[in-house]
Amino acid sequence: MNRRSFCGVLSHMQMNVTRRWLIIAISLFGAGCTGFVNVVAPKQGFDVVSSQPYATGSRRTLDIYRPSGASNNPVVVFFYGGSWQSGNKEDYAFVGSTLARLGYVTIIADYRVFPAVKYPDFLADAAAAVGWSKRNAEKFGGDPRSLFVAGHSAGAYIAAMLALDSRWLARERLDAKRDLAGWVGLSGPYDFLPLEDRTLQVIFGGANNASTQPISYVGRGHAPALLLTGDADTTVLPRNTLNLAARLQAQRNSVSVRTYPGVGHAQTVGAFSPAFSFLAPAVQDVDAFLRAHKRN
Repeated sequence: MNRRSFCGVLSHMQMNVTRRWLIIAISLFGAGCTGFVNVVAPKQGFDVVSSQPYATGSRRTLDIYRPSGASNNPVVVFFYGGSWQSGNKEDYAFVGSTLARLGYVTIIADYRVFPAVKYPDFLADAAAAVGWSKRNAEKFGGDPRSLFVAGHSAGAYIAAMLALDSRWLARERLDAKRDLAGWVGLSGPYDFLPLEDRTLQVIFGGANNASTQPISYVGRGHAPALLLTGDADTTVLPRNTLNLAARLQAQRNSVSVRTYPGVGHAQTVGAFSPAFSFLAPAVQDVDAFLRAHKRN
C-alpha cells in the first residue's frame, strides 16, 4: 500500500485507535500525511473564515480560526513548514482548531514557495500576512495589541526572521519589537550554514549567505520568544534552537527553551493534535507562554 492510500485509511479510522497506530500515523505526518490529524481535530468551539486574501496573487490567502464569542482575544499568526518548497494552510487545521479552542484568534497563512520564488520573497509574503492580521484583528474578535507570530520548521524560520530582522514588518509599517507581543518557534532552522542541499543553495543564494540566518539579526529589545525542539530531531538539529537561545540570552532578551526527550521533527507540531498530545507537552507550553505575554 502506498503512502497516499495509507493516509486515506488513517483518515477514516475511529477515535479509539491504538497508541501503536498513532505512532505510525505521526511518522507518516512527517511525510505529508495530515488528513488523519485533521479528521480527528475538534470541530466545535470556533468558526473558520477560509481563504481570505491578504495580498494579490496566488498563495496569498489565509484561514482564520475564531473562538466562539471572541472579543479582544490574543492573535496568533502561524506559518507552516515544508523546506520553503511546499505546504498548504488547510493541512494545519488541527493547529488552528487547537489554538482557537484555547481562546486564540489563530491565522494560518499560505505564502509563495520555491520554485516560484526564492529568499526573501516568502518573508515579504509573511510580513504582509502579519500586517493584514494586525489591521483586521478586531473584525474577528482579536486584540491587535496581543499579536504573536509562530511557526514550525521553515515556518519557525519565517517567524524568527519577522521577529528579529526589523526590515520585514517595517514594510507593513510595524515595529517588530513594539508590535509583536512574542513569537514561538517549533523545531526551527535559525543557524543552519553551510548549506549542503543544492536546492537550498539556490533558494538562499549560496551555501554561506549569513544574511539569510535569523541568528545574524539578534540584538537587544526583541519580543519574548519560546523555542521548542526535540532531542531526536535529525531534520533540523536541536543546535539551531540552542544556538539562537544562547545568542538571545547573551543580548538580555526574554527567551524560554523546551527540549523534549525522544521527540523528532514533525512531532513537535504533531502534538497539537489531540490524538498526538501524548508525544510532547507542546500545547501546554505554548498556551502558558501566550497567556504570560498577552497584553491587557
